[in-house]
Amino acid sequence: MFDLRIFSIRESGHRIHNPLTEAQLAAFGGALDLPTGARLLDLGCGSGELLSTWARDHHVTGLGVDANPDFIAHARARADELGVTDSVRFVEADATGYVADDAVDVAACVGATWIGGGLAGTLDLLRKSLKPGGMLLIGEPYWRAVPTTAEALAGCGVRSVEDYLTLPDLLASLGGLGWDVVEMVCATEESWDRYQAPQWLAMRRWADAHRGHELHDEVRRLLATEPQQYAAYTRTHFGWGLFALIARQPTSAPADGGQGPSGLAGVEAASDRARS
Repeated sequence: MFDLRIFSIRESGHRIHNPLTEAQLAAFGGALDLPTGARLLDLGCGSGELLSTWARDHHVTGLGVDANPDFIAHARARADELGVTDSVRFVEADATGYVADDAVDVAACVGATWIGGGLAGTLDLLRKSLKPGGMLLIGEPYWRAVPTTAEALAGCGVRSVEDYLTLPDLLASLGGLGWDVVEMVCATEESWDRYQAPQWLAMRRWADAHRGHELHDEVRRLLATEPQQYAAYTRTHFGWGLFALIARQPTSAPADGGQGPSGLAGVEAASDRARS
């Protein structure tokens, strides 16, 4: 279970809680060409930068849901700063299983696919809030370079290389789950650095100011180990992407009588094709 307090400490100065820059997020929003008044749902919205800046720039409306009270407070303050409080609102709640009361044009989960038990489950969850023909936004890590040693796996904080896919396999898996990938933006080394490195300064300043706090020793431990671990493993092995998806339209029935690959079988089939 995540300790939300650690996230609040280390990402206290972040507006975007993923390895994308403000310029990347803005360019991605522009590329989607969303219509004025489009309704968005953002599960695991963090500090609400996507919703608030897109409401300002593209005149969309939306709801953000996040369990972290500090992030929700930041999101509400950001919406007020940008003058979009009439267009967006933020709810402090567990996004796991959250379904909108009314269907939306765009449903998003940007880097929090644990809310659906993984990628496939999160896509299924988001679909429940989506209008027919609507768009999903999903943020997900992938292997930029697949680890080949137990040391590298441990340094990446994973048990198996099967925990993530390469980018081609990830895109193939989305297709196998019935979605067309219609746009994407991927982290760069610079955007990874801008996400990760400011956390170290935030942790150091917090630790200096809270020497008697119960989390002090854990924050100090993270600060002592993470810079080297990030440079050696995360920066080398991990990619991260934000993908826009639209459900594929039914086509003529396949030879198996209409039961083409779907669900996990579709993922496996698509991944096998990508690896061949």
